[in-house]
Order: sequence, then C-alpha cells, then structure tokens
Amino acid sequence: MLYRRAAQVFVELADTLVAEFDVIDFLQSLAERAVEIFDVDAAGIVLADPRGTLTLVAASSEEVRLLELFQLQEEEGACFDCYRSGTAVTCADLSADLSRWPMFSATARELGFSAVHAFPLRLRDQVLGAIGLFNAGPGGLSDDTLTVAQALADVATIGILNERTLREHRVITEQLHFALNSRVLLEQAKGMLAERAQIEVGAAFAILRKYARDHNRTLSSVARELIDNRGGMTDLIAAATKPAD
Repeated sequence: MLYRRAAQVFVELADTLVAEFDVIDFLQSLAERAVEIFDVDAAGIVLADPRGTLTLVAASSEEVRLLELFQLQEEEGACFDCYRSGTAVTCADLSADLSRWPMFSATARELGFSAVHAFPLRLRDQVLGAIGLFNAGPGGLSDDTLTVAQALADVATIGILNERTLREHRVITEQLHFALNSRVLLEQAKGMLAERAQIEVGAAFAILRKYARDHNRTLSSVARELIDNRGGMTDLIAAATKPAD
C-alpha cells in the first residue's frame, strides 16, 4: 500500500515538472502528499539560500509552520541538523533525549508533536534543504518508509533543480532566490487577505491557491498583485469575504 500510494504521488508530481512550473505550489503539494503517503500528522520543507540560510517554503499545517520557523530561528532541530549533515535525522520520541534539542523538543511538544524525521533534499554533494515529517505520538518509521521518504525528498530536489538547473549553477541560484522571495510575498499576501476578510491565515492561503489555479496563474504573481493593490482582484476579495453557507 505504501509503494502504491507513493507511485501515484510520484506520477502526479512528475506531471508538474514542466517549464515555468510553480515551485512553491509544487513543494506545498509535496508536503501535503507526504502526510498522506506516510500517515504522519504534518510535514514541512525548508530550503537554503545561496548563503546557506534556511527558509521555510512549505508546511502542511499551521502548527508545523510555527515549529519550523522556531527551529530555523534557534538553529536547533531535526531539519536543521539534516541540512547541515546531508543525512537523514530521526527521533522517535522527543521526550526520551531532551538534551539533543532542548528548545526545539519543548516547543514541538507544546505544538502537539512527539516524533520527527528529516530527510535531505540532496543531489550528489549539494544539499538544498530538508523535508521534515512530524507525528503527534512517539514512534519510529519502518525501513520501507525511510526508503520511500528519501525518494520523495529526491523528487523535491529534482523539481527544484529541473532539467536546465542541472546544467547551470546560475539558474539554480536564481530559482532558489525566486522560491524564497515568492514565499515572502505569499506570507505577506496571506496576512493581508486574512486581516481584510477576518479569516484564518490557513483559509486565506487556500483561497489564494484556488484563485491562482482557477486563473492559470502562479501563486507569486497573485500575491504580488494583491500586495500592490492592483485592480482585477475583485473575485479574490469577494471569495475571501463571502459568508460561509
């Protein structure tokens, strides 16, 4: 069943690997699918900029978004260690070894997580970031799950680099810059829309994403247009402020 679900997701993600694909939407989809494939409670993805500074680019829930941001701020946690070492990092029970990541473990438990497993986004010796899997209850992952999880991380790496970036380092740098800058724009747009419509940030993101897909646009372009307060966003604002049935 694990391999069947993984194969279906790999085919789905492969369909998005076309020229000018939306890297943020691709990584968000990958984080959401990771939760489904591995039967975990949450997943997050972090990427490094050219200076090696990690930034959150995708999260399957608000809780894991907050935890990943805390991890990057404090430079302590599974994804941080995974990126630095270039190898998988797992902890089946965060309460079993409090000295390993004291601040991260305490915050993780406060947010409802007891186990974490991180896998590098790596191509040969180049590590681009990490994907983290989080569980509410303690417990390790099976050998099969560890293998498939690393394969999913490899798919994410290929998606970021794509065919052209494998041939030119300059393009890799530009795509990473674009991904990180797009995420900043998206966070600003989510906050603006949530405040204007008086809705949760997660709901604002769902509306932005649906609008981008319905209009065959990228999330970053919709976010930029909303932030710049340009015309043509009437449908988006109406969708956000429409009373629930």
